[in-house]
Amino acid sequence: MNRAVTAENAARALCGEALSFTGRLYAARDAALKRLLGPDGGSAAFIEGAFIYFAGPAGAPPGFPVGAAGPTTSGRMERYLERLLALGAAGFVGKGGFGRGVAELLARYGGCYLCAVGGAGALYAKRVRKAEVVAYPELGCEAIRALDVENMPLICGIDSSGKSIFDR
Repeated sequence: MNRAVTAENAARALCGEALSFTGRLYAARDAALKRLLGPDGGSAAFIEGAFIYFAGPAGAPPGFPVGAAGPTTSGRMERYLERLLALGAAGFVGKGGFGRGVAELLARYGGCYLCAVGGAGALYAKRVRKAEVVAYPELGCEAIRALDVENMPLICGIDSSGKSIFDR
């Protein structure tokens, strides 16, 4: 059985623990993060205490807040992690692993990395209750969106102590 967590307590998850996440995630990927953290990025106030979901949900079919909402490869976002943590991000949700450097970074800031299953975009879309563009609407599916999710199945890939399922 997956343990129920929210954005407020997910950083206390243990490495390898199966979770059911309910709360707000901010969907953002390459283009949006590059712009947000660039010299003309605008306000990043929403990041404080937030979980950033490396995703760019597809357009919404009738009756749904988003279309497919699967994760993108987290490794591409590695260059943004320290800046996001320094701005107060609580953690990240994405697909794939990170090396020891990221585990150490998360331990230093007390954040965690939660893993979503690649190829499960339709399942994750069904967990989204509300979606709202909060920055860069001109980026289309890569705009930053606030997603209110309910019972989103995730696994703690790297916990706040730096323990990682990716260690070999």
